[in-house]
Parts: sequence; C-alpha cells; structure tokens
Amino acid sequence: MSESQPFFSQDNKQAFRNPWVVGWLAILLLVVLVNAAFIITAFMTNPGLVDEDYYEKGKDHERTVQTKIANRERLGWKIDFKVSDQIKANTVTNIYIDLKNSQGDLITADSVMLNAYRPSDVSADFSLPMENLAPGRFVVTTKFPLKGVWDLNATVASGEDSLDITRRINVTE
Repeated sequence: MSESQPFFSQDNKQAFRNPWVVGWLAILLLVVLVNAAFIITAFMTNPGLVDEDYYEKGKDHERTVQTKIANRERLGWKIDFKVSDQIKANTVTNIYIDLKNSQGDLITADSVMLNAYRPSDVSADFSLPMENLAPGRFVVTTKFPLKGVWDLNATVASGEDSLDITRRINVTE
C-alpha cells in the first residue's frame, strides 16, 4: 500500500478496509441481531392468546354473530356496566351491572358471570359469578393482579336466553 493512498478509501483493494464493504457488513449484522432479539423475545414472552379450539369456534363465526344480534334484538335487554375509571392493581374494587328491559325497568336474571381477560397475558385471566343485589342489579368484588388493559365480559343468563356485553378498562398501579 502506497503512502499516498488513505487507509479507508474506495480505491483500496482489500475488501475489509473498503468502507462500503464494512458498511454493508455492519447493516447485515444489525439486521441479524435485531431478528434474533425478536425471536428470543417471542419465545420468552408468549402470552398464549390463541384459543385452543379456534377452528371449531371460527367455523360458524358468522352464524354465531347473527344469532347474538337476533337474541339482543328479540330480548331487548340493556346491560349497563358500572366500573370506576380509577382502578388500581391489587386493590379491591366493585363492578356493578344493571339489567334493564326495553322500557328501562330492572329485570331479573338467573345468573351473571364476569370474565376478565388480559389481552397480553392469558395466565392472569379469571372468571367470577356476580352476586344478585336486587332484581336486575348485580355486583362482584375483585382485585386485578396486574396493571394494564383488561377486557371485561359479562354473560347474563335467564332460562334459555343469554346475552354478553364487553367493556375494556385500564388498571393503573
């Protein structure tokens, strides 16, 4: 190598001293490292959000949705979730549900089940039966173990009829 030719030059014939080759190798190494980090993170933080019988549930999805819409219209029930806007993790909170008919009168139901789903972690999900305070008024006292987004799904059953309502909440620290 002559003294007039700089060490890092495009005219340098040694590949690993050419800045273009070094730059492309650095970019390639960065892409491989980022992909490896994504793969490791995916395996270590698997939330398990895939439903175990997804195929069976999905086969008749359209029919299930149409049946739920028809039931909601036929029954005329209105389900009102009453949840505090400031729910803190590991703090006792009450969740209320009022069940009303199409005229707005409270009506009785056989049972109400509350299912709490954490979209990012299936291991934190839980279900609780709600206590009947009065005709059409139900309550459950619970704690949310983790902060973040939760989906609450209440299933109201009365005889052969049932109706679901979902509400998304945010639990803070």
